[in-house]
Amino acid sequence: MSFQERSIAIISAVDAPHNYEAILRDADLPVSPSIVEQLRSGGVFLEPNLIKYWVDEKNNNCFMLFPRKLSITWSDDPNYWTWFRSEESPKETDVEAAELKNVCWLDISGKFNTSKLTPGVTYEVVFKVRLEDPAYGWDTPLNLKLAFSNGKEKPHERKVSLREQPRYQWVDIRVGEFQPENNSAGEIAFSMYEYEAGVWKKGLFLKGVAIRPKYN
Repeated sequence: MSFQERSIAIISAVDAPHNYEAILRDADLPVSPSIVEQLRSGGVFLEPNLIKYWVDEKNNNCFMLFPRKLSITWSDDPNYWTWFRSEESPKETDVEAAELKNVCWLDISGKFNTSKLTPGVTYEVVFKVRLEDPAYGWDTPLNLKLAFSNGKEKPHERKVSLREQPRYQWVDIRVGEFQPENNSAGEIAFSMYEYEAGVWKKGLFLKGVAIRPKYN
């Protein structure tokens, strides 16, 4: 048995997070008996630097998908979106956030494998955004959608207006909630979009999408 295999066996003997061995295959760090404490104390970066993985005080898996992991229409054109180093970045990594310069076609989406989530726990999907002046175009409500690949649930859809959101601070825009089942693999797809009104939008900053247990 290799050192890595012995380390995994030691960790598995304690109260280890759900499916963490498979999740950590995407992480650029060695597996060791201290890895669970690292997940609880600050988390690790996967893929690399596209996803942050940590566990909460109840040993539930939590994830943050950074903007480079998402599909953002026109994000490769600096006339519409620009990229900057996020305060989420530790010294040894380079995590980017996105700033919307000016678009009328806003479309941000992503997917996530639910086998990485703790079964039986109610999760919420949340866009983390910030508005800074001059911000305009936010009177028209945005569309939010959460869809499931299992075919058992209808998509969750809602609208939200950013007009009254506070400026210069990160706020949570909830897409929806769901509960992953035991021993079931699937995928969720989430999106935030608005392009039918033809209104130009400016002043939005995107930190990422959090997939985390719902506490209230």
